[in-house]
Formats: sequence, structure tokens, C-alpha cells
Amino acid sequence: MRAAAEPMPMPAGTAPQSDWRTLARLAPYLWRYRWRVGAALLMVTGAKLSNVGVPILLKDLVDRMNIKAGDPLALVVVPVGLLLAYGLLRLMTTVFTELRELVFSKATQGATRQVALQTFEHLHSLSLRFHLERQTGGMTRDIERGVRAIEALITYSLYSIIPTLVEVALVLAILGTRFDAGFVWITLAALGAYVVFTVWVTEWRTRFRVEANSADSAAHNHAIDSLLNYETVKYFGN
Repeated sequence: MRAAAEPMPMPAGTAPQSDWRTLARLAPYLWRYRWRVGAALLMVTGAKLSNVGVPILLKDLVDRMNIKAGDPLALVVVPVGLLLAYGLLRLMTTVFTELRELVFSKATQGATRQVALQTFEHLHSLSLRFHLERQTGGMTRDIERGVRAIEALITYSLYSIIPTLVEVALVLAILGTRFDAGFVWITLAALGAYVVFTVWVTEWRTRFRVEANSADSAAHNHAIDSLLNYETVKYFGN
């Protein structure tokens, strides 16, 4: 038996919302898989820790190559040990990434399935007038596009935004402790400029994406409508 969903409904035709507000509305769907989300976040943190530790260990490995002759055992054990640790960190980065995919995939698919099902139920609850004036092709394409967008939003938020913030914090901490504080400010300035430029370009591209989606929905709607009204098109169409 399917568990009843309690999250807020998502009616069609609402005004555009920010990604963060959309994530807040998706939170109840993800809460059902909270242990998977928590485990995936731990995997993300582990992967980023391993990834940040790789260049540090590589630096120590290169430094240890300068061991003075006198202790033959150290000449072999230290470099080999560091080399094995370096390889292990590289391996752990890949392992944590794959485990994250394994753990979180069910949560992503489950959340998108619940949203799609709730949207489908909402369409069946609408009045007869809506269905008489339906635009079946465009509506089905919008639903399909929306479900894919929700999956992408959840995936990018967990796999891109959060991991990037964790990695930036770790890198800034390393720069601040091992080097001069000026490197931290230079890095922050570069990141800030990159974020501003990326947001500006994304907003600029979004206008064209909206127009493309509208044209795609209209074309799909005409195609499906012509198939649903095959006889009319055949006898009265050009």
C-alpha cells in the first residue's frame, strides 16, 4: 500500500519561485529518506576530505624524497608508505563518490516519483471545464520537464553546491594555516567574481530557455492534438 503523502500541493500555473524555496517544498519528500540523505552527505564530506588531502600528501611525498643518506630503511619505508597513502586517498575519493550514488539514488527517485504522482492526481481532481480546454501535449511535456528539473535540482544541490562549499571551506582553511592570509582573500575575491559572473550568465540564458520550453510545449501540444483529432485533421485539414 502506498503511503499517503503529506507535503504541500504543487498546483499548476503558480508564479516562478527560487530554487531554495523549491527545495524547501521538496524537503518533506526527502524527509522520508532522511537516513539516506544523511549518509550521502557523510559520503560527500568524506570524498571532499580525501580529495583535499591528496595534494597535501603529494607535497609531503615529494619532500620526503630529499631524505639524506644514512638510514637505508627510511629511504624505502617513508616514500613507499606515503605513496601507498596517496593511492589510498585517491581510491577513497572514488569509493565515497560511488557509495554516495548508491545510497542517494533511491531517495532521488522516490521524491521525484511522489511529486509526479501528486501532480497526476491533481490533474484528475480538476474540473471538467479544464479538461475540455486541455492542451494535452504541452501539459504532458511540462510535467515531464518538471520532474526532470526536480531530480536535477536535488542532485545538483547535494552533489555540487554542498560539496563545493565544503571543499572551499577546507581549501581556505589550508591556505590560512599553511600560507599567508593574503592567499585566502585572493581566493575569496576570485570565487566571488566567478559566482557573480555565473549567476549573471545563468539569468541571461534562462530567458532563452523559457522561450525554448514554451515553443517546445506548443509544438508538442499541436502534434498530440492533431493525433487525438485524427479524423478532423484528415478530412478538414490542409
